[in-house]
Amino acid sequence: MSFDPEYHEDAPTKEDIGQTTGKVVLDFGANWCPYCQEVSPALHSLLSEADNVQHIRVADGKGKPLGRSYRVKLWPTLVLLKDGKPVAQLVRPSADTATRELAAFLEP
Repeated sequence: MSFDPEYHEDAPTKEDIGQTTGKVVLDFGANWCPYCQEVSPALHSLLSEADNVQHIRVADGKGKPLGRSYRVKLWPTLVLLKDGKPVAQLVRPSADTATRELAAFLEP
């Protein structure tokens, strides 16, 4: 899987996310956010080599429906999903926390 370093405005809908299969990392943040930039290398390291996960980076902000549906208030927020259902949510994790939690999530 290739790692996309940019957060994108064209977010999927909550219904689209609910219909996903397999493992998904829904990554809410902003391209200018220093916290997001700090965690990004750890995400890149893990997710660029993961074949069993889909990574969706969503540019979040006030009034954005997808972020609000997951109660996102701080960036980055990582929502870990399996078959469309949230299994964990990491709110502004440190690089170490993100690495540890994602490594466990990515195990087969």
